[in-house]
Amino acid sequence: MTKINLLPWREEARELQRKAFLSKLLAAAVGGFALVVVWVLLAQNQLDNQDSRNSYLQSNIADMDKKVAEISQLKSKKQEMLSRMKVIQDLQGNRSEIVKIFDELVRAVPDGTYLESLNLSSAMIKVSGYSESNNRISALMRNLDSSDKYINSNLTRVQHDARLGEQGSVFDLQVEIESTAESVQETTLQ
Repeated sequence: MTKINLLPWREEARELQRKAFLSKLLAAAVGGFALVVVWVLLAQNQLDNQDSRNSYLQSNIADMDKKVAEISQLKSKKQEMLSRMKVIQDLQGNRSEIVKIFDELVRAVPDGTYLESLNLSSAMIKVSGYSESNNRISALMRNLDSSDKYINSNLTRVQHDARLGEQGSVFDLQVEIESTAESVQETTLQ
């Protein structure tokens, strides 16, 4: 029988298989590298797109922050204007009240009693003056207590003074304004 040496043919077939394997491996590596490059490019494109969206949002947020600051400033100005308007309305409403208070005070002062100074602080009037006698000071206090505008008259000081005769006196008196005291109590209760 003849013997045929198949070894070179097998070696050639193995060499062909090895080259085919290496070419497939190289093609797979190139394909994988290409996929990675495409994926990186897509990811970079998405990042750039998101960065541009973020910068757009940040610029709009900055604009909105400016508008919100302007609105809050306008609100504070509005509140300031409303408080000024309320003060003006209160002054307009109470304008006649101070006239009534002084008119009632003039009506309460008896003859022979003279007022030197008046100090108005919130709901209290402090009066300093002099009188011909202590009876006239008592009459002043009774007149103040019986008036519609005043309550709780309180004599804080009486001293002898010979300006108006030998029974003359200098006095200090405090009296509360009734309508103001009621409004203070109403605001305190509410």
